[in-house]
Amino acid sequence: MPSSKLLTTSFDFQGVYPCPVCRIGKISHMPMMETMACDFCHEIFTVNLEQQQIKMPSRQPPLIWRWNGFNWTEAQLEGVELGWGYGLAAITFVVLPTILIGIVAYYFPPTADAPITWLPYIWTILTFLSHLSIIVWIFVEVYQIPVVAYLRAINRWRNGVMGR
Repeated sequence: MPSSKLLTTSFDFQGVYPCPVCRIGKISHMPMMETMACDFCHEIFTVNLEQQQIKMPSRQPPLIWRWNGFNWTEAQLEGVELGWGYGLAAITFVVLPTILIGIVAYYFPPTADAPITWLPYIWTILTFLSHLSIIVWIFVEVYQIPVVAYLRAINRWRNGVMGR
């Protein structure tokens, strides 16, 4: 049984490390291969021991994590630099339409005897939620967060624990 390398300083094939994708499972060396795999989410990683990093080749562009001696660094897309401009654009995409609709709803309210006086306020909230969900969806797609696989693995774990 490989020893746990959770508090080590160097990354090697012999250790067991926390999975950077699901953060629940442990990754370890796959026999007869130069790869590592997670025992929970079943992701496979290629290893670069010289640079102390692993790569998830199951998506394009692949995600790369670097081992800092204690845990995995934040995931980075290979060959892609995401700067502060993308964050500013995402915030603007969520906030600007919401503010515009909110201002219109505030300055041009419906008449008091109208049957749907609540509609402008609900429309403002729906604008915020829909634009925020678009940004979250793009984030999940870019970083390939395995939401369905994660939920499936938790369900398998629950059925295994609860079924005992």
